[in-house]
Amino acid sequence: MQLEDIRAKTQTAPYDFLRQNEHLGDKIVLLGLGGSHAYGTSNEQSDVDIRGVAVNARRDILLGRDFEQVVDVPTDTTVYSFDKIVKLLCSCNPNTIELLGLKPEHYLYLSPVGERLLANKRLFLSRLAIHSFGGYANAQLRRLENKSAREASQTRRENHILQSIRHAAVDYKQKYFPYTDDEIRLYLDASAREGFDSEIYMDVALRHYPLRDFKDLWSEMHSVVRSYEKIGKRNENAIAHNKLGKHMMHLVRLYYMCFDILEKGEIVTYREAEHDLLMSIRDGAFLDADSQPTPEFYELLDALEQRLDYAGQHTDLPESVDMRAVEDFVVSVNGDICRL
Repeated sequence: MQLEDIRAKTQTAPYDFLRQNEHLGDKIVLLGLGGSHAYGTSNEQSDVDIRGVAVNARRDILLGRDFEQVVDVPTDTTVYSFDKIVKLLCSCNPNTIELLGLKPEHYLYLSPVGERLLANKRLFLSRLAIHSFGGYANAQLRRLENKSAREASQTRRENHILQSIRHAAVDYKQKYFPYTDDEIRLYLDASAREGFDSEIYMDVALRHYPLRDFKDLWSEMHSVVRSYEKIGKRNENAIAHNKLGKHMMHLVRLYYMCFDILEKGEIVTYREAEHDLLMSIRDGAFLDADSQPTPEFYELLDALEQRLDYAGQHTDLPESVDMRAVEDFVVSVNGDICRL
């Protein structure tokens, strides 16, 4: 669908909620494309996804209320509150950070506040992207694999599990009693277990660590391992509806978007440089006769994961966002609204 057709579509009756919902209307500060149209990977069957941001009303700001988001399923539209999207952006959430890196023509509407949000997008870039994008990519990977693992070697799958746990560990250290990487070290080594070439081992050297926190920490790691052992219904449905290639494409796209953030400090949602590769993946170039990812696809993922590790070690981005600067920005925007 052409851009002018998409703009015209948003003016039709199914999108009247954008103008009539009490939290939207003149409170919308940004509307843009989402999904494949935003990434440059759309085809004739691609749906139109709309994403946006709306500020809270003056009364809600003063009362400390937040509508968080408005979701319209029939039109696949999500509009976040200003306060909600700022929280998500601070964690470099892939589904929201991409809204700050659209092509200029892919913004359907920008108010002065929307322009200020885009002008301050570097406030939200940090090394947390390593874990938010990497964790999301690993979650996508689990959806692609099935229990038989015919095409992925056991060692490769074990490494994916290890990477998933490492990405999740960023949250563990915030949720539970802190520990250092030396106190809990996970790594791959040769295995004597039947059916395993290698497996994940642990070196644990904790002292005076709360038992309940250790129990919950171990439970979360165990859940990651268990998730790899189950046949995902989502994967079965994807194969049945010829959507596995699309999931594989988005997995690769996440890596390239993260590279731009870590290596250049830029948010680039439209993947022009990788367009041909992404479309070939979507069209099944890395699927075998049984609709399973080929060994070459997993080799590509391994190379991307290595690049992510290197980029994460050498990026100039801070460990996390400067919350004082972010809060100053939020106060400035909400303060202007309250003075109206």
